[in-house]
Amino acid sequence: MGRVTSDTTATDAAAQHAPEPPGAPPVWQRRLRRFGLPARPQTDVRARLVPAFPEPSGRLWAVFGAGPEAAARLTRWSGWLGPLLVALFAGVLRFWNLGSPRKVIFDETYYPKDAWSLLQYGYEGTWAKNANDALVGHPPQLLLSPEHSYVVHPPMGKWLIAVGEGLFGMNPFGWRFMVALLGTLSVLLVCRIGRRLMRSTALGCLAGALLAVDGLHFVMSRTALLDLIVMFWVVAAFGCLLVDRDRTRARLAGALPVGPGGVPLPDEGVGGRLRLGWRPWRIAAGLCLGLATATKWNGLYYLAAFALMAVLWDVAARRTAGARHPFRSALRRDVLPAFGATVVVALATYLASWSGWIATKGGYYRDWATSPEGRTGHWTWLPDWLRSLWHYQTEVYSFHTGLTTPHAYQSNPWSWLVLGRPVSYFYEDPKAGQDGCTAAEGCAREVLALGTPLLWWAACFALLYVLYRWLFQRDWRAGAIVCGVAAGYLPWFLYQERTIFLFYAVVFVPFLCLALAMLIGALIGPPGSTERRRTIGAVGAGVLVLLIAWNFIYFYPLYTGMPIPKSAWHHRMWFDTWV
Repeated sequence: MGRVTSDTTATDAAAQHAPEPPGAPPVWQRRLRRFGLPARPQTDVRARLVPAFPEPSGRLWAVFGAGPEAAARLTRWSGWLGPLLVALFAGVLRFWNLGSPRKVIFDETYYPKDAWSLLQYGYEGTWAKNANDALVGHPPQLLLSPEHSYVVHPPMGKWLIAVGEGLFGMNPFGWRFMVALLGTLSVLLVCRIGRRLMRSTALGCLAGALLAVDGLHFVMSRTALLDLIVMFWVVAAFGCLLVDRDRTRARLAGALPVGPGGVPLPDEGVGGRLRLGWRPWRIAAGLCLGLATATKWNGLYYLAAFALMAVLWDVAARRTAGARHPFRSALRRDVLPAFGATVVVALATYLASWSGWIATKGGYYRDWATSPEGRTGHWTWLPDWLRSLWHYQTEVYSFHTGLTTPHAYQSNPWSWLVLGRPVSYFYEDPKAGQDGCTAAEGCAREVLALGTPLLWWAACFALLYVLYRWLFQRDWRAGAIVCGVAAGYLPWFLYQERTIFLFYAVVFVPFLCLALAMLIGALIGPPGSTERRRTIGAVGAGVLVLLIAWNFIYFYPLYTGMPIPKSAWHHRMWFDTWV
């Protein structure tokens, strides 16, 4: 009896020290299962690396009268047809009457004029004090001189605005054209990103449609400011990293050995030592992040967050493929190439965006290195243009961190998600018979940078849901959405004394829409749910989406500067802080 116990104990001890099989969950996960953490479903390792897109059904097209062949063809095209239709809808909304108001509104007093100056001189010149009125006068006048002016944002976003001005002239439609185009394309990107992320064309198109009817995104798409341009490049970078993730995992899956029955098996050699080769989509992501940073510096936070997220995706892929020490493997084989593809490429892109300033001699601080102050120090061996540019960047950093001038529409980031203090870009109160006003009481015309309230308030619950999915169900998709929101939102809490505004939040609005689409997908119910469950969920989800669309329509006059009776304007001021 004692011998049996001794042998059993020895066997248990040997089992405890035996090497874990490839793909086994970490010890900390096995311990947490005692407290209810669900085990990861045991599926084909190749399917875990690259989940397949569900086979779409042609029933929807058959309902509209399409024949079997036409329904099959439309179903195959739905992955692009649906997103393109949503983007077309968004484009019509954004380009309709884009030149109205025919005014220089809010910070358009800076960027369109800087953009036109870049076209003329390669650097930002100086405009006369009455230049805004002259630009929209009859006839318009361009009161620009070549004397350099001090600007505090990199030039990339202004170069993009300049493209529209070069095509259509220095007028409201011209300087808003490229921003409206990027706003429309961002809707298309979100549709495709949502489809790839959630493996559902319907949910991807829903995320894009939500973005199309968000008031803040809509207003920013029709105003020549820089923040929507940053948002576009951030979303593009996110999409590039998703494609890179799928392709990298497919490469790992293709290299796995096949066991009995044709089932792929985790393999230490593949997971731990396989080199992942040329990764052009990651380089494209670095380029996009560089363009975001070259528009406004908050792109740097996304550069850091997305670069770290991409490496963690590599770690997870190697662990799934069979690596015993995935962090060590990623550190040896993935971190340095990832740094080069993101950080180095982004830095080179940022420097290239200053080409106009470098190539000319008239820009602000361009000749600082040749001044008495610039000739001193330990870095005089560097090129003059590089030292001058570095000095310029340090001065800009001091400006941004020290900006505390009070503003009537500034807000604390704590209030952003609940839309505590939107920003009024334009306001007029025409009398009856003026500017299209037909109300005897007089009218109000306003362009208010306000997100669609029901969308944003629902997104608050969606954020809680994706946090739950990420932390407790280990859903990487939810974690990616959380990363996109956090990188655009949390850094502003470091600068609560600085003068900041709600419209900065437009950078992470696409990720709020993705979170809400994921929540709506959960409301409808997962595949395999009963018909009753999915019917109830679909009705609830449909009601929510229709209410959000109605909410956008209700506030549409405040997004476009349409003249409405003053009483109607007051009815839309739901909170005192919105006035």
